[in-house]
Amino acid sequence: MGKTILKLNATLALVLFMSSAAFGEIKISVGDDVITNQRAALAVEAGGRGYGPQSPRDIDLQTGSNNRTFSTAPEFGKMSLCDIHFHKNAEHRGGNFTTYAGNGDGRGYGTGFKYDGSLSDAELAPIEGLIGAHGQDSLQSGDTIEIHFVYSTAKATIGPTLGTCLSEAIGNPQLRVEAVVAVLVNDGGESLTDMARVETSNDLNQAPNLPDDLGAPVVYAGSTTGPAYNEKGSPFQVTWSVRPKTTKLNISSVDAWLGDNPFGESFAHAVRNLVLNSDLLSEIN
Repeated sequence: MGKTILKLNATLALVLFMSSAAFGEIKISVGDDVITNQRAALAVEAGGRGYGPQSPRDIDLQTGSNNRTFSTAPEFGKMSLCDIHFHKNAEHRGGNFTTYAGNGDGRGYGTGFKYDGSLSDAELAPIEGLIGAHGQDSLQSGDTIEIHFVYSTAKATIGPTLGTCLSEAIGNPQLRVEAVVAVLVNDGGESLTDMARVETSNDLNQAPNLPDDLGAPVVYAGSTTGPAYNEKGSPFQVTWSVRPKTTKLNISSVDAWLGDNPFGESFAHAVRNLVLNSDLLSEIN
């Protein structure tokens, strides 16, 4: 493995380990102090400013002391699907995805949580080519992803970015995310193109094949995610519904979906640091 060390400043070194070209991936790890400093910056920036509960979180822990409350969004069948995207590695921790992927590059890539279980040699067989290539990262058999099915009470449209979930007619729509964690396999597995198929029912966009066999979802009050909020609070109020069990997805179907979907998605998004500060977490009932 080739190794390159990039100095970002006097106190921070970013070490990049180049894996084999077949995997098309660079594994990156910053020091624990980088993540600790990001969490401290979040606590300072969000503290006492009235931010609501944040995401992602450990869904196995029910405690939280953020007292900003908002109404739970309706069931997803009464809302309109407006966006589907996914993150490489699970943003949430819990269920059977608790294996820490590492600190990553400090900007949301190479971090998050992985599927805890084991896979067969056939399932782990590398796939040729680069799937969802973005910068120096891509997807490979054995990777974990967290898929977000985003719903809105607005008359939402299907298209790229979360802006499709908003509307000039409703300034404060309720938002809901149905989260599905999956591990990518090269033998068998479900199809993402089937799971993410969109239909219209009662004038509402729906994903009729959203899994219902991955355990009782953990529903809680949170926010939007993504590494842009590692050092600041998200102002969006979101009802989360996170399934605790992991499904297996055929990696070829992921490649097919990334090549043709109405949301303009072509790669896996980065993840936000797990929120640990109780003052920024809701209580799960």
